[in-house]
Amino acid sequence: MKQTQAQAAPGSADGAVRPVDSNANPNELRVPAIEIQQGKRRIYTFAVDGTQVHEFAAVSRIRRDHEQLHGYQRPEALAHVRAIRRYLESADAILPNALVLAFDPTVRFIPREPTAPGAFATLGELVIPIDLSLPPHQRSAWMVDGQQRAAALRDADLDSFPVAAVGFISDAVAEQRTQFILVNSTKPLPKGLIHELLPDTTGPLPPTLARRRLPAEVMVRLNTTGPFAGRIKSPTAPDGYIQDTSVMKMIEHSLHDGALYHYRDTDGTGDIKRIIVHLNAFWSAVRDTWPEDWELPPRRSRLTHGVGIAALGYVMDALTDGITATELSPHLLRERLECLLPHTAWSSGHWNLRDEQCSWNGLQNTTNDISRLARHLQRTLPTTR
Repeated sequence: MKQTQAQAAPGSADGAVRPVDSNANPNELRVPAIEIQQGKRRIYTFAVDGTQVHEFAAVSRIRRDHEQLHGYQRPEALAHVRAIRRYLESADAILPNALVLAFDPTVRFIPREPTAPGAFATLGELVIPIDLSLPPHQRSAWMVDGQQRAAALRDADLDSFPVAAVGFISDAVAEQRTQFILVNSTKPLPKGLIHELLPDTTGPLPPTLARRRLPAEVMVRLNTTGPFAGRIKSPTAPDGYIQDTSVMKMIEHSLHDGALYHYRDTDGTGDIKRIIVHLNAFWSAVRDTWPEDWELPPRRSRLTHGVGIAALGYVMDALTDGITATELSPHLLRERLECLLPHTAWSSGHWNLRDEQCSWNGLQNTTNDISRLARHLQRTLPTTR
């Protein structure tokens, strides 16, 4: 049995219900809240210290007991939780996404004044029972959305961190599952939109996004000048035919383990100008070596396909590693790439790979095929610079 609900304070002479003193009962949490009418249902928006959420809210883990389904939440994604935690412990962290909680009927709302006719919202106080002696499945709330954020807040080295929350009262697990599916079935942001937005963001980002900020900025610049200009498909260049993810993969690899590495700084920034000069020098030589294949979309040319962009990225690293942007010779790059002409089949013919022969479009944008093509091209490169 859960603790007995505390009684509301008596109404005042004007008929308005007044909240009780927040310190009256240590076994309940009282927070200012807004009650919003949605049809016959009500939801509650409020702020709460994120480090306290697990004192009254539990996570309903999905499991089966024979044929009976229990719960609905997936296990904690530990790497994701750690990434959020690192971000929360950084300076100026912000968590604008609201946690979504399903309350049981022991949670109650005390209005500060009667709801005005026609109004959708009522100001008041949400009263949430807290009893740490209860097992998790008997606590006052279930986490419908935000379990990874809540776990990060629980584990973070923080005295407090206020977060927004939205709650609704329901003790029916089936309804909670429905809300869980609806909240988590929204379409994520397209990668192309994220890549285009990253260069113009400020402030701290989760590590996975922070690492992509420099390559994203490089890619955006590439799409404005040089051989890639207007050819990289993005929200602002919808007519581009080279996938942005292919170009990002090529840039990221070279920045972290290739010819572009020495342009990076330890703080994740880099010498954008010299990176662009370096990339444009090599890819201009690619365009000039295979001009017809460069103008074809990926379905008609493996040169502009993900497998070709990635494999030639490895070729760029092999040919230009240790050479600065100002030292690159367009003539010499073109001369060395021309050695590959008899061994390529970007838009017709066959690839004579060491392990097998395959048609020109038989190579796909997979790790295995990228490695096979990269090795094939690198074997035919000149051994001297």
